[in-house]
Amino acid sequence: MLLCIDIGNTNTHFGVVANGQALFLRELPTRLIDHPAEGFGPILDRLVAESPAIEGAAFCSVVPAAAESLVRLFERRQPDLRRFQLTSDKRLGVPLSYPKPLEIGQDRLADVAGAQAFCGAPAIVIGLGTAVTFDIITRSHGYEGGIIAPGFDVMRRYLHEQTALLPLLDDSVEVPRIIGQSTVEAMRIGTVIGMGGMIQALLTAVLAELARRGEPQPRVLATGGTAALLEKTVGHPVTVVPDLTLRGLAAAWRLNPPE
Repeated sequence: MLLCIDIGNTNTHFGVVANGQALFLRELPTRLIDHPAEGFGPILDRLVAESPAIEGAAFCSVVPAAAESLVRLFERRQPDLRRFQLTSDKRLGVPLSYPKPLEIGQDRLADVAGAQAFCGAPAIVIGLGTAVTFDIITRSHGYEGGIIAPGFDVMRRYLHEQTALLPLLDDSVEVPRIIGQSTVEAMRIGTVIGMGGMIQALLTAVLAELARRGEPQPRVLATGGTAALLEKTVGHPVTVVPDLTLRGLAAAWRLNPPE
Protein backbone atom coordinates (compact mmCIF):
# COMPACT_ATOMS: atom_id res chain seq x y z
CA MET A 1 0.00 0.00 0.00
CA LEU A 2 1.32 3.39 -1.00
CA LEU A 3 0.09 6.88 -0.12
CA CYS A 4 0.03 8.91 -3.35
CA ILE A 5 -0.41 12.69 -3.50
CA ASP A 6 -0.92 14.93 -6.53
CA ILE A 7 -0.45 18.62 -5.67
CA GLY A 8 -2.27 20.75 -8.24
CA ASN A 9 -2.64 24.49 -8.67
CA THR A 10 -6.15 24.51 -7.20
CA ASN A 11 -6.63 21.19 -5.39
CA THR A 12 -4.44 18.44 -4.00
CA HIS A 13 -5.68 14.91 -4.67
CA PHE A 14 -4.56 11.95 -2.62
CA GLY A 15 -5.34 8.31 -1.98
CA VAL A 16 -3.88 4.98 -0.97
CA VAL A 17 -2.94 2.79 -3.95
CA ALA A 18 -2.88 -0.98 -3.65
CA ASN A 19 -2.59 -3.55 -6.43
CA GLY A 20 -2.33 -0.83 -9.05
CA GLN A 21 -5.42 1.21 -8.21
CA ALA A 22 -6.55 3.74 -5.62
CA LEU A 23 -8.65 2.45 -2.74
CA PHE A 24 -10.09 5.96 -2.44
CA LEU A 25 -9.59 9.38 -4.00
CA ARG A 26 -9.95 12.57 -1.94
CA GLU A 27 -8.96 16.20 -2.26
CA LEU A 28 -8.29 19.36 -0.31
CA PRO A 29 -7.53 22.91 -1.48
CA THR A 30 -3.81 23.24 -2.15
CA ARG A 31 -3.72 26.59 -0.35
CA LEU A 32 -4.62 24.73 2.87
CA ILE A 33 -2.00 21.99 2.57
CA ASP A 34 -0.04 23.14 5.64
CA HIS A 35 -3.01 24.52 7.62
CA PRO A 36 -2.70 23.25 11.23
CA ALA A 37 -6.29 22.00 11.49
CA GLU A 38 -7.64 21.73 7.93
CA GLY A 39 -4.47 20.81 6.06
CA PHE A 40 -2.77 17.56 5.13
CA GLY A 41 -0.91 17.06 8.42
CA PRO A 42 -3.84 15.66 10.44
CA ILE A 43 -4.90 13.59 7.43
CA LEU A 44 -1.40 12.15 7.12
CA ASP A 45 -1.29 11.16 10.77
CA ARG A 46 -4.70 9.53 10.58
CA LEU A 47 -3.92 7.57 7.40
CA VAL A 48 -0.66 6.22 8.81
CA ALA A 49 -2.35 5.28 12.10
CA GLU A 50 -5.29 3.56 10.40
CA SER A 51 -3.24 1.84 7.67
CA PRO A 52 0.03 0.52 9.14
CA ALA A 53 0.65 -1.37 5.87
CA ILE A 54 1.44 1.91 4.07
CA GLU A 55 5.05 1.51 2.99
CA GLY A 56 5.70 5.07 1.93
CA ALA A 57 4.46 8.14 0.10
CA ALA A 58 4.90 9.17 -3.54
CA PHE A 59 3.98 12.66 -4.67
CA CYS A 60 4.10 15.06 -7.58
CA SER A 61 3.57 18.80 -7.58
CA VAL A 62 3.13 21.72 -9.94
CA VAL A 63 3.35 24.16 -7.02
CA PRO A 64 6.93 24.23 -5.67
CA ALA A 65 6.01 26.08 -2.45
CA ALA A 66 3.29 23.52 -1.65
CA ALA A 67 5.72 20.66 -2.31
CA GLU A 68 8.16 22.20 0.17
CA SER A 69 5.34 22.49 2.72
CA LEU A 70 4.47 18.84 2.21
CA VAL A 71 8.08 17.75 2.73
CA ARG A 72 8.21 19.72 5.97
CA LEU A 73 5.00 18.00 7.09
CA PHE A 74 6.56 14.60 6.45
CA GLU A 75 9.74 15.56 8.32
CA ARG A 76 7.84 16.93 11.27
CA ARG A 77 4.98 14.42 11.60
CA GLN A 78 6.07 11.16 9.91
CA PRO A 79 9.87 11.27 9.58
CA ASP A 80 10.19 7.48 9.25
CA LEU A 81 7.84 7.24 6.28
CA ARG A 82 9.81 6.73 3.06
CA ARG A 83 8.91 9.30 0.42
CA PHE A 84 9.48 9.83 -3.27
CA GLN A 85 8.90 12.88 -5.48
CA LEU A 86 8.40 12.22 -9.18
CA THR A 87 10.71 14.36 -11.33
CA SER A 88 11.82 14.20 -14.96
CA ASP A 89 15.00 12.27 -14.18
CA LYS A 90 13.03 9.29 -12.83
CA ARG A 91 12.07 6.17 -14.81
CA LEU A 92 8.48 6.15 -16.08
CA GLY A 93 8.37 2.82 -17.89
CA VAL A 94 8.43 4.65 -21.22
CA PRO A 95 11.26 6.66 -22.87
CA LEU A 96 11.11 10.46 -22.92
CA SER A 97 11.80 11.98 -26.32
CA TYR A 98 10.73 15.44 -25.16
CA PRO A 99 13.58 17.92 -25.83
CA LYS A 100 13.35 19.70 -22.46
CA PRO A 101 12.20 17.17 -19.82
CA LEU A 102 12.54 19.69 -16.97
CA GLU A 103 9.62 21.66 -18.46
CA ILE A 104 7.19 18.76 -18.10
CA GLY A 105 4.80 19.13 -15.17
CA GLN A 106 5.22 16.41 -12.57
CA ASP A 107 1.52 15.56 -12.76
CA ARG A 108 1.92 14.96 -16.49
CA LEU A 109 4.88 12.67 -15.82
CA ALA A 110 2.68 10.72 -13.42
CA ASP A 111 -0.07 10.50 -16.03
CA VAL A 112 2.43 9.12 -18.55
CA ALA A 113 3.59 6.47 -16.08
CA GLY A 114 -0.04 5.69 -15.26
CA ALA A 115 -1.02 5.35 -18.92
CA GLN A 116 1.91 3.06 -19.62
CA ALA A 117 0.94 0.85 -16.68
CA PHE A 118 -2.77 0.97 -17.58
CA CYS A 119 -2.72 0.27 -21.31
CA GLY A 120 0.74 0.80 -22.79
CA ALA A 121 1.51 2.72 -25.98
CA PRO A 122 0.15 4.33 -28.03
CA ALA A 123 -2.00 6.45 -25.76
CA ILE A 124 -3.33 9.97 -25.40
CA VAL A 125 -3.97 11.23 -21.87
CA ILE A 126 -6.34 14.18 -21.48
CA GLY A 127 -6.06 15.80 -18.06
CA LEU A 128 -8.78 18.19 -16.93
CA GLY A 129 -7.62 20.40 -14.10
CA THR A 130 -6.90 24.11 -13.87
CA ALA A 131 -5.52 23.59 -17.37
CA VAL A 132 -6.49 21.03 -20.00
CA THR A 133 -3.46 18.96 -20.95
CA PHE A 134 -2.85 16.39 -23.67
CA ASP A 135 0.05 13.97 -23.30
CA ILE A 136 0.95 11.75 -26.22
CA ILE A 137 2.77 8.44 -25.95
CA THR A 138 3.69 6.71 -29.23
CA ARG A 139 5.19 3.34 -29.99
CA SER A 140 7.89 4.99 -32.06
CA HIS A 141 9.18 7.63 -29.65
CA GLY A 142 7.62 7.07 -26.24
CA TYR A 143 6.48 10.27 -24.57
CA GLU A 144 6.71 12.97 -27.23
CA GLY A 145 4.98 15.94 -25.60
CA GLY A 146 1.50 17.36 -25.74
CA ILE A 147 -0.80 20.34 -25.57
CA ILE A 148 -1.80 22.81 -22.84
CA ALA A 149 -5.04 24.78 -23.03
CA PRO A 150 -7.26 26.70 -20.57
CA GLY A 151 -9.35 24.58 -18.22
CA PHE A 152 -12.86 25.05 -16.86
CA ASP A 153 -11.74 27.03 -13.81
CA VAL A 154 -9.66 29.40 -15.94
CA MET A 155 -12.56 30.02 -18.33
CA ARG A 156 -15.06 30.60 -15.51
CA ARG A 157 -12.79 32.93 -13.58
CA TYR A 158 -11.80 34.88 -16.69
CA LEU A 159 -15.41 35.56 -17.67
CA HIS A 160 -16.14 36.84 -14.16
CA GLU A 161 -12.95 38.82 -13.59
CA GLN A 162 -12.81 40.49 -16.99
CA THR A 163 -16.42 41.68 -17.06
CA ALA A 164 -18.48 43.97 -14.87
CA LEU A 165 -21.74 42.01 -14.72
CA LEU A 166 -21.02 38.32 -15.34
CA PRO A 167 -21.10 36.25 -12.11
CA LEU A 168 -18.64 33.61 -11.00
CA LEU A 169 -20.03 30.20 -11.97
CA ASP A 170 -20.16 27.29 -9.57
CA ASP A 171 -18.67 23.89 -10.44
CA SER A 172 -21.78 22.44 -12.07
CA VAL A 173 -21.39 21.06 -15.60
CA GLU A 174 -25.07 20.24 -16.12
CA VAL A 175 -26.47 21.69 -19.35
CA PRO A 176 -30.26 21.05 -19.48
CA ARG A 177 -30.71 22.96 -22.77
CA ILE A 178 -28.60 24.49 -25.51
CA ILE A 179 -30.18 27.96 -25.55
CA GLY A 180 -29.63 29.69 -22.22
CA GLN A 181 -32.63 31.18 -20.42
CA SER A 182 -30.48 33.20 -17.99
CA THR A 183 -27.01 34.68 -17.80
CA VAL A 184 -25.75 31.79 -15.68
CA GLU A 185 -27.22 29.21 -18.08
CA ALA A 186 -25.73 30.99 -21.07
CA MET A 187 -22.29 31.08 -19.42
CA ARG A 188 -22.50 27.41 -18.39
CA ILE A 189 -23.47 26.35 -21.92
CA GLY A 190 -20.62 28.40 -23.34
CA THR A 191 -18.02 26.92 -21.04
CA VAL A 192 -19.22 23.30 -21.00
CA ILE A 193 -20.10 22.88 -24.68
CA GLY A 194 -17.24 25.16 -25.70
CA MET A 195 -14.79 23.14 -23.65
CA GLY A 196 -15.98 19.91 -25.24
CA GLY A 197 -15.63 21.45 -28.69
CA MET A 198 -12.11 22.67 -27.99
CA ILE A 199 -11.04 19.25 -26.71
CA GLN A 200 -12.65 17.52 -29.69
CA ALA A 201 -10.81 19.81 -32.13
CA LEU A 202 -7.47 19.19 -30.41
CA LEU A 203 -8.05 15.43 -30.25
CA THR A 204 -9.03 15.29 -33.93
CA ALA A 205 -5.81 17.09 -34.87
CA VAL A 206 -3.62 14.78 -32.75
CA LEU A 207 -5.31 11.63 -34.08
CA ALA A 208 -4.83 12.85 -37.67
CA GLU A 209 -1.14 13.54 -37.02
CA LEU A 210 -0.56 10.10 -35.53
CA ALA A 211 -2.44 8.42 -38.39
CA ARG A 212 -0.36 10.37 -40.93
CA ARG A 213 2.78 8.95 -39.31
CA GLY A 214 1.44 5.41 -39.44
CA GLU A 215 1.00 5.04 -35.67
CA PRO A 216 -1.64 2.55 -34.51
CA GLN A 217 -4.90 3.97 -33.18
CA PRO A 218 -4.13 5.19 -29.65
CA ARG A 219 -6.15 4.54 -26.52
CA VAL A 220 -7.61 7.83 -25.23
CA LEU A 221 -7.65 8.18 -21.45
CA ALA A 222 -9.09 11.05 -19.44
CA THR A 223 -8.49 12.04 -15.84
CA GLY A 224 -9.21 15.02 -13.60
CA GLY A 225 -12.21 16.53 -11.88
CA THR A 226 -14.46 16.92 -14.93
CA ALA A 227 -13.08 14.06 -17.04
CA ALA A 228 -16.43 12.23 -17.11
CA LEU A 229 -17.84 15.16 -19.07
CA LEU A 230 -15.82 14.05 -22.12
CA GLU A 231 -17.93 10.93 -22.48
CA LYS A 232 -20.86 13.24 -23.34
CA THR A 233 -19.12 16.02 -25.28
CA VAL A 234 -16.40 14.29 -27.32
CA GLY A 235 -17.29 12.08 -30.26
CA HIS A 236 -14.50 9.57 -29.74
CA PRO A 237 -14.21 6.63 -27.32
CA VAL A 238 -12.66 7.90 -24.08
CA THR A 239 -11.77 5.79 -21.05
CA VAL A 240 -12.12 7.80 -17.84
CA VAL A 241 -9.57 6.80 -15.19
CA PRO A 242 -10.11 9.13 -12.21
CA ASP A 243 -7.07 7.83 -10.29
CA LEU A 244 -4.67 7.71 -13.25
CA THR A 245 -2.21 10.21 -11.72
CA LEU A 246 -2.08 8.30 -8.44
CA ARG A 247 -1.67 5.01 -10.32
CA GLY A 248 1.23 6.60 -12.17
CA LEU A 249 2.89 7.70 -8.94
CA ALA A 250 2.65 4.14 -7.62
CA ALA A 251 4.05 2.76 -10.88
CA ALA A 252 6.95 5.23 -10.76
CA TRP A 253 7.65 4.28 -7.12
CA ARG A 254 8.05 0.65 -8.20
CA LEU A 255 10.43 1.66 -10.98
CA ASN A 256 12.45 3.99 -8.71
CA PRO A 257 12.29 2.36 -5.27
CA PRO A 258 13.55 4.84 -2.63
CA GLU A 259 16.13 3.73 -0.09
